[in-house]
Amino acid sequence: MKKVEAIIRKSKFGDVRDALHKVEVNFFSYWDVTGVGNEKEGHVYRGISYSTSDIQRRHLAIVVNDEFLERTVKAITDAAGTGAVGDGKIFVSTVDDAIRIRTGESGGSTLN
Repeated sequence: MKKVEAIIRKSKFGDVRDALHKVEVNFFSYWDVTGVGNEKEGHVYRGISYSTSDIQRRHLAIVVNDEFLERTVKAITDAAGTGAVGDGKIFVSTVDDAIRIRTGESGGSTLN
């Protein structure tokens, strides 16, 4: 099993959610996060200076069986990408086990 964590633009969340559903990834968690980026300068809009180093994003956490990894990552990159700086990042790590609390069942079948 693999854990896919993606940090994406909040404006692309709907597209990513729909893309994940199309590749049969139907369960994941998400939350709003603030990160610090590489850009150090601020922007001025209507006379008000805004910091662009603090970036509002959405963080997704998805655990999938190994055979779903490639399609999950592709769905996210295709749906979240704009080609501009700040599209986000994807992190993949190994999950040793998963346990369904209700039944005590463990392993990859708990993801279905």
